[in-house]
Amino acid sequence: MANQALMANAIRALAMDAVQQANSGHPGAPMGMADMAVALWGEHLRYNPANPHWFDRDRFVLSNGHASMLLYAVLHLTGYDLPIDEIKNFRQLHSKTAGHPEVDVTPGVETTTGPLGQGITNAVGFALAEKLLAAEFNRKGHDIVDHHTYAFLGDGCMMEGISHEACALAGAWHLNKLIALYDDNGISIDGQVKPWFIDNTEERFKAYGWNVIGPIDGNDAQEVSKAIAKAKKETSRPTLIACKTTIGKGSPNRAGTAKAHGEALGAEEIKLTREALGWTAPAFEIPTDVYADWNHKDEGHRVETDWNERFAAYAVAYPELAGEFTRRMKGELPKEFHQVAFDTVVAAHTKAETVASRKASQLALEAFTAALPEMLGGSADLTGSNLTNTKSTAALRFDPKTGAVVMNVPAVEAKPGAEDEAKPAAPAEVPHGTIGRHINYGVREFGMAAIMNGVALHGGYIPYGGTFLTFSDYSRNAIRMAALMKRRVIHVFTHDSIGLGEDGPTHQSIEHAASLRLIPNLDVWRPGDTAETAVAWAVALQNQSRPTALLLSRQNIAYAAKNELGDISRGAYVLSEPEQVGLKNKKTAAVIIATGSEVQLALAAQKLLAEKKIAVRVVSMPSTTTFDR
Repeated sequence: MANQALMANAIRALAMDAVQQANSGHPGAPMGMADMAVALWGEHLRYNPANPHWFDRDRFVLSNGHASMLLYAVLHLTGYDLPIDEIKNFRQLHSKTAGHPEVDVTPGVETTTGPLGQGITNAVGFALAEKLLAAEFNRKGHDIVDHHTYAFLGDGCMMEGISHEACALAGAWHLNKLIALYDDNGISIDGQVKPWFIDNTEERFKAYGWNVIGPIDGNDAQEVSKAIAKAKKETSRPTLIACKTTIGKGSPNRAGTAKAHGEALGAEEIKLTREALGWTAPAFEIPTDVYADWNHKDEGHRVETDWNERFAAYAVAYPELAGEFTRRMKGELPKEFHQVAFDTVVAAHTKAETVASRKASQLALEAFTAALPEMLGGSADLTGSNLTNTKSTAALRFDPKTGAVVMNVPAVEAKPGAEDEAKPAAPAEVPHGTIGRHINYGVREFGMAAIMNGVALHGGYIPYGGTFLTFSDYSRNAIRMAALMKRRVIHVFTHDSIGLGEDGPTHQSIEHAASLRLIPNLDVWRPGDTAETAVAWAVALQNQSRPTALLLSRQNIAYAAKNELGDISRGAYVLSEPEQVGLKNKKTAAVIIATGSEVQLALAAQKLLAEKKIAVRVVSMPSTTTFDR
């Protein structure tokens, strides 16, 4: 039997040593959650340190990302490619051990956490993707998608409003393979949380439809392990395990205090803590027997090999499904995508319809969602206004009794808002054996955005979701995180200007386009007609390493005649030369550049100037970010 006390103390030692060396960081939470980590990583989590990207691994999210040394210590101890020198370089520039965990930087880190509440929300996205993929691809006797999502979270995550949005949805979606362990230590930076955090957290989660276990002693690894084992048996509800812990566990003078939260313990207190724990090893040294207890390489190899054999059998029985599954998990588009995109753009150009660009978006989506089963759409209670649903994307629904994904839901028309145009044509019948692919997120813009990040991180789906552009303010930090993590997430923002009806200034976007364009690695498209909108969607779907924001009009926009379609994807192109408005052999005096619905104003201005013999070129620039790049 492994010595669980020594395993936990190894985490505590590495946490306080790394923070002390950096003279920066948060030792208290890792020290308090060490026993929780021993229970989860030592006895339940399915993972392979040699292959952090093995598909059917369990996902672990450290939502309270300031406790990063807990995760780094465990990754090092279990055998990931994170040597002790990286632990010594904690919080240093260019190290693999940043102050908060970063995906694609540190092997074994599933998502970038730091902004509190977004990690648990990402975890909801992970669990949703797992459940939907299982419904799509598993067959009797072939459960190739079968893993859990675990999250550690603390008081800060609970206080952030986004956790309410996401956890309510997790209950509504019956995400029974989501298990959250709540580090209830009662301490935040400002001290004891009692004066400002009086929620009955357990009752709150029961109200969401969660299975709640505890409070239990989070500093007892065996008790935590039993709770996890119980949670894994739940068949229709996500589980919250409330773990009472002591922040800075083991520190004689800092344990249970805010002093343990966000600063180094100090050399003298570390010396006293080592004595109190009976930990005699020098700084950054782990005894051989403790490494042996933590080492997970052999077990990791075994569980991955077992899955590889099961997937090989699945591929023999269902070769087409296996090929499709592999393609989607790689994030690759189908071979016919470019032809679909070409046909969609040409069709838009040929029809030259005068419609709102949000309607143009839906027209493009009809083609793309039919061709790409991985597209997973939704709206924050504005489906009839955002027009994110199509004939191929029925509403996602779950059986209220069993929690199972309801298959073959017929697509239904969205009810348009009072200010909206006519309903789309009646939807076609949904193909046999399909899941619903349009999510009703409710009025939860921030939650929707961060859940989509989790879906994209998990793999298998390309998430997109809609709301009004003005409400990008609500979801902005999650959009920023998608850009930081370089993930393909598509935001459909409609009602992009003052031309949106009678809703008034609260709904009129003024600074939002410019604000979004300031986010590094976010592609922003503001198309001016149906062809530009189709191109914008095609580019967004091919953006494997960046998110996209589509800014779309509520009002109709006339189609702008074009001689060339190929340059649209570059972000800007010459739309009209002076000779096209009757000025031949006239030197161009100016260039008017416009985006979206203002392209029509630019063309009108060009004509007015032509009457005064002033030659002007009009450039449509639907994506300043693409053009700049």
